[in-house]
Amino acid sequence: MKILWAPWRMAYILSEKKLDGCVFCNAYKEQNDEKNYVLFRSKHCFVIMNIYPYNPGHIMVVPNRHIDHIKLLNEKESADIFQVIRDFCNILETAFKPNGINIGMNIGSAAGAGIADHIHFHIIPRWNGDTNFMSTVCDTKVISESLRQTYNKIKEII
Repeated sequence: MKILWAPWRMAYILSEKKLDGCVFCNAYKEQNDEKNYVLFRSKHCFVIMNIYPYNPGHIMVVPNRHIDHIKLLNEKESADIFQVIRDFCNILETAFKPNGINIGMNIGSAAGAGIADHIHFHIIPRWNGDTNFMSTVCDTKVISESLRQTYNKIKEII
């Protein structure tokens, strides 16, 4: 039998889960960026790590305002968010040397949004071969770096 070693998961398993309100709004208002894995704040948005990442370096750009559709962004918010997405693509390329990057957004639960009431943009570093037999055969994704290591790596470059 093979064992997948993921010791950082125990902290999550044993932690008290916050169920009140929007997870993004809570992280934004709390102002405890290191605890909440908030990497950066701009005038109209912030960057937060995905605590259930598809790959190391999976981050999200989130508008400060609690809105559920891209059409509700004003021009200043749109420009700020797009600039932050551009900047963080460069930061992720420096930090992780990926072969490519996915940028995406799911609007509404039918489109796959896990948090449908507060829009957010995913930025995911990709490497040739990062989807392998584990996800195909075992329905398991191996993440090769802890959230704290990833957070520190990105913060060092910012």
